[in-house]
Amino acid sequence: QLQLVESGGGLVQPGGSLRLSCTPSRFTGGYYAIGWFRQAPGKEREGVSCINSSGENTNYADSVKGRFTTSRDNAKNTIFLQMNGLKPDDTGVYYCAASQTWPGNRCYDPSTYAYWGQGTQVTVSS
Repeated sequence: QLQLVESGGGLVQPGGSLRLSCTPSRFTGGYYAIGWFRQAPGKEREGVSCINSSGENTNYADSVKGRFTTSRDNAKNTIFLQMNGLKPDDTGVYYCAASQTWPGNRCYDPSTYAYWGQGTQVTVSS
């Protein structure tokens, strides 16, 4: 059973930046596609971004396009979500999830992903 661990969340002022990390519990050699999701209180889980196993293909939700960047270092077995220009609406628990296949146009469908982390809290507030 693959486990994922997110880190890097915290409290940041509007306009600030954070970098989240997602680390699988065992070395995966870049085998899995990774999706990033977030969930604000009282709202449904929302897809933010996804990246394929090699890192060559990425997708971004319109709400974060131009501000967030996902990347991966397969040698270090870590996937990153760089978040710049943060807004209060970006507040929520951020999750990474793994899929053995590239989800394509189902990038933001949570049911596509078999493995999930526990999440890391991101709070954007002045």
